Amino acid sequence: MEAILTSTTLVALAEMGDKTQLLAMLLATRFRKPVPIIFGILFATLANHFLAALVGHSVAGVLTQPWFRYAIAASFIAMAAWTLIPDKIDEDGPLKAPSKAGVFITTLVAFFLVEMGDKTQVATVMLGARFDNVLAVTAGTTLGMMIANVPAVLFGEVLAKKVPMRALQIGAALLFLGLGLWMIADLRGWIG
Repeated sequence: MEAILTSTTLVALAEMGDKTQLLAMLLATRFRKPVPIIFGILFATLANHFLAALVGHSVAGVLTQPWFRYAIAASFIAMAAWTLIPDKIDEDGPLKAPSKAGVFITTLVAFFLVEMGDKTQVATVMLGARFDNVLAVTAGTTLGMMIANVPAVLFGEVLAKKVPMRALQIGAALLFLGLGLWMIADLRGWIG
């Protein structure tokens, strides 16, 4: 029980204001279908955090290597550029998923990938190293993610009616760019 409670609390707090929470809001404003987004987040988090807890249980230091953090920083900067590419959409109506896969699969894949190297994933690795029960850690960290992200999805639906999509794109791009540059600056100070 301690592993579940500790994992839930730590991840729910770490997720506040995190890039995956921003992604949840962006997906909600883009697709305006909260149920498949919530299920996509749930299943992506279960898979990602199970693997992270398993890694933590085996080797806790893998995700802290500088080369890996530089790759994550570069992906943030690339995501900033990609976010600025405007979609050909009707801003007054809900968007369709970019492929035949649908909103659920789009959310599942996007959330799984964005969570890679994230602070909540690193926290899950460390919790997996700390506690002997990988399933309890996975359940707790997933619950923490849902506590933080379900309101973001539901709030994102309301936000879609009030904020223009371009403003969200620019804000997200600036956030991703800032995160990438901050990680590079932080790594330079850490290594040098």
